[in-house]
Amino acid sequence: MTSSALPPMPGISYPPDSSDERGPQFVRIAELRRMPLTFVLDGRTVSALNGDTVLTAILTQQRQVRQSEFSGEPRAGFCLIGACQDCWVRSEDGTRLRACSTLLAEGMRIVTRGAAWDVNAGLAAGAASIISAASTTSPDGTAP
Repeated sequence: MTSSALPPMPGISYPPDSSDERGPQFVRIAELRRMPLTFVLDGRTVSALNGDTVLTAILTQQRQVRQSEFSGEPRAGFCLIGACQDCWVRSEDGTRLRACSTLLAEGMRIVTRGAAWDVNAGLAAGAASIISAASTTSPDGTAP
């Protein structure tokens, strides 16, 4: 029997109309007895379990880890072993975290939205300061 021949599960529309309708990417079905801990995800206080990676904690709450800084498309991790660089997120203080290999800690404050804008804004500011410095210096490195 192929997957297209399987009958639909009751109460689930195929395909869902939106990603919001589908719920989180990961659904926990085992290890439910670990100690819960709370963290802040994009300004919302949510919970996970002790021993979860940041990636697992995020994807039990929503469908994506972040949006690509290049295309704006949703990303949910790729290799899940720290090799592909697809799961980078930031803490609220700006520290970059590799979500698939960073263990979640009580009270962590994770940002998944707006990181691409921050990166691009930083690059633009850096480029502007280089252009400004170049325009105030003569070719021999002295001020005009």
